[in-house]
Amino acid sequence: MSELFIVEVAGLQHVHFAETICSEMEASARARGTGIAKRSPDYVKQKMLEGKAVVALTKEGKWAGFCYIESWEHGKYVANSGLIVAPDFRKSGLARLIKKKIFDLSRQKYPEAKIFGLTTGLAVMKINSELGYEPVTYSELTQDDEFWKGCKSCVNFEILMSKDRKNCMCTAMLYDPAEKKQQEEKKPGFAFGKKAGIIERLNRIKQSVFLDFLKLKKA
Repeated sequence: MSELFIVEVAGLQHVHFAETICSEMEASARARGTGIAKRSPDYVKQKMLEGKAVVALTKEGKWAGFCYIESWEHGKYVANSGLIVAPDFRKSGLARLIKKKIFDLSRQKYPEAKIFGLTTGLAVMKINSELGYEPVTYSELTQDDEFWKGCKSCVNFEILMSKDRKNCMCTAMLYDPAEKKQQEEKKPGFAFGKKAGIIERLNRIKQSVFLDFLKLKKA
């Protein structure tokens, strides 16, 4: 699988893919019925030029996937955002390759930062878990208002605000390098199976949140 793609840190030579990347992000969010923070082609280009993005290409040079880094609270928190895989290459394992590359880039650029993400997809949760992320409450994420403004383009934004940014339909996951070091010293090989139960409980909570929200809408 890895021999089919080139996954590398994006640069000047990739900026011409920015329009395509943004279009696919928007189309993917629409198809899922969920939202992600909308980004302009100029923003994507900026991330590429800063060396804070990863791009995946086929051996023939066709664009196949993308992800970028955002930082909050002076680098205390980092998010790997905008993960997108071109429709022709989905379910090929490429998302896992991109996530691994952007995670390694984040650790290199921000070695002390807590890396977090919000997702509704079980597949992404599993990849995150393999990288060492753990499910957490929203209170453990950055509280920077600029980050949460990015949720305004999500169809579930009303739910998020009705819960005072404490819960929503997405599952929050966090990689804490300091905590991870302690875990590895005490109990190496912390498996996904143990965390899967936590994810399942979080998803049940989210279902309850959604049902409560629907009741409020009907009232």
